[in-house]
Amino acid sequence: MSPVLLLAAGGQAAQDLSTFDPVSPPAESIRNLSLLVLAITGFIFIVVEAVLITSIVRFRQRHGNDAAEPPQVYGSQPIEIAWTVAPALIVMVIVLVTTRTLWEVNVKPPEAKPGDNALYVTVVGRQWWWEFDYGQYNGRSLGFVTANELHIPASVEDVARPVYLNLKSADVCHSFWVPRLAGKTDLIPGRTNQMWFQTAERGLFLGQCAEFCGPQHANMLLRVVVDSPEDFRKWLENQQKPAVEEASARDGKAAFLAQSCINCHRVRGTRAAGNYAPDLTHLMSRQTLASGMIPNDPDGKNLRDWIANPQTIKPGCLMPAFGLSDRDRDRIVDYLRTLR
Repeated sequence: MSPVLLLAAGGQAAQDLSTFDPVSPPAESIRNLSLLVLAITGFIFIVVEAVLITSIVRFRQRHGNDAAEPPQVYGSQPIEIAWTVAPALIVMVIVLVTTRTLWEVNVKPPEAKPGDNALYVTVVGRQWWWEFDYGQYNGRSLGFVTANELHIPASVEDVARPVYLNLKSADVCHSFWVPRLAGKTDLIPGRTNQMWFQTAERGLFLGQCAEFCGPQHANMLLRVVVDSPEDFRKWLENQQKPAVEEASARDGKAAFLAQSCINCHRVRGTRAAGNYAPDLTHLMSRQTLASGMIPNDPDGKNLRDWIANPQTIKPGCLMPAFGLSDRDRDRIVDYLRTLR
């Protein structure tokens, strides 16, 4: 399934990628700046085109008019002052408004304190997926990692629940962009950037990497799920738990742990402790696989196809095809489907 079809399957319209439909303060500041710049440049365009069209119509050579060339004007001090001062004033206004917008968007995150309702997450961009390391919420340490789907709490009843992100890269330059929540912020190797947002609107918000980072850049998608405070609390409690072992999947667990998957992936509560690929502890709680490329269907069909040959779904991804037998692949899929 193509990314476009997958986005549509998520029940969201194209407006999810529009910067002109903000649902958080930073995105609203960016929208207001965009509208101001659009209005100024639109006015300039109309004035210039009006003068150009008027000149073409008024001073065109008419049939039968053999008059000599009209007197030429080689300088006009009022006009020169006007076209110097006016652009300077326009640029000054844009600079001042842009500076104010940058100040509003780049709010320095405060120290986490109990009762502040703030969520702190470290985002790590990788080729080509997103890692989310949940640090603190409401002053309480969380200490778990998930991938590709960022869950945050909604603000309700005038209680703000801001989300502060530390943005890092594990390999090349990436850019975190969820248009309706905030602007683009780069993830640069060796540097930590920051961004924040908050929203009272619940639901799914779509985004993706906005900095070319390799052949699968366009398929480095991300999803931000805004839950009610109660649903978010339940989600946190589940994510903090280690993997639950089900007796029916013990053979599959043994097959999984016998493979080199454990060198890259982590499943908390087992000896799989890799940190190079997505954490799989609660894999089936996610809606998609391969960073938004395919739905994570309950029957495991897409998961089975992904394990069989990831390159057919996401060419160039760093997960190889292991050439598993059908029996081993089915056992591993059965085990992974228990990780909820």
